Amino acid sequence: MNGVMHPWESPHFMVGGDHQSPRFNAFTIEERLASGITYPTFLRRDFYKIMLFHGDAVFHFGDESIAVSGDTLLFFHPRLPYTYGDIKTDISGYCCVFTEAFFQEYFRGKLDDIPLFQSGAKPVFSLEAEAIKEITSSFDRIIRELRSDYMFRFELIRSYVMELIYNAMKLAPFKNTMPETNASARITSVFLELLERQFPVDVFSPRVLLRTPKDFAERLAIHVNYLNRAVKKETAKTTSELIFDRLISEAKGMLRHSNMNIAEISYALGFEDQAHFTAFFRKRTEMSPSAFRQV
Repeated sequence: MNGVMHPWESPHFMVGGDHQSPRFNAFTIEERLASGITYPTFLRRDFYKIMLFHGDAVFHFGDESIAVSGDTLLFFHPRLPYTYGDIKTDISGYCCVFTEAFFQEYFRGKLDDIPLFQSGAKPVFSLEAEAIKEITSSFDRIIRELRSDYMFRFELIRSYVMELIYNAMKLAPFKNTMPETNASARITSVFLELLERQFPVDVFSPRVLLRTPKDFAERLAIHVNYLNRAVKKETAKTTSELIFDRLISEAKGMLRHSNMNIAEISYALGFEDQAHFTAFFRKRTEMSPSAFRQV
């Protein structure tokens, strides 16, 4: 959990040292490995990431683990804590990392409106030979332009990154995610956004303070009954169920992938004390936090 993100993975660092550069970086996995840097697990990242990964490993997304083999294209967003391990082969590939600011004047809307970067999405694509060729070509062009002194290189890079995004969406088309226009859908959408905005949690982030339907209703300036009806209508779950599910998911991820002790985790998640957290966790998993951590 402790440590500082090395410049290789930071979008605030640009190869070549151009002080006017947007918040973008790209590199090969071999370059990162050669640097000898290892990163803390479950680190709060404030940027988006696209990775072409070659090799066998297991990626851990919050409380979920996904095994990959061969050539895999992966997308990550700031609300999704992740790490990878269980590497059984030599690994290679490419990464590019960027902030929302990198696309502000180029992309209409928000990056979070793209299905690949939406909350709950864990887009992992196993690639066939033809797709590997296209994706590799995009990354090669990104790195070539990044290391050039061409005046409009970042305009080209943005188009290559969007090429990666749209090629991935072509591999596995997503359903229409345009938001509904009715009032209950809008309220539910804002509630879910407020809920997700509190995560992921680590030692550097504020405590989770919105933990009850009443907390969210007050923040939204609506009556709690109105919130509950809207959420139930749109999701078929109660507001409390969605909050509890998200807290449990975050707790499981922290117990598995962080070095925080149980008292620190309970505090970070907004519980009054460790005993309340333990009772909450046991009720929903039939295990104590310490037992879950040892599994």
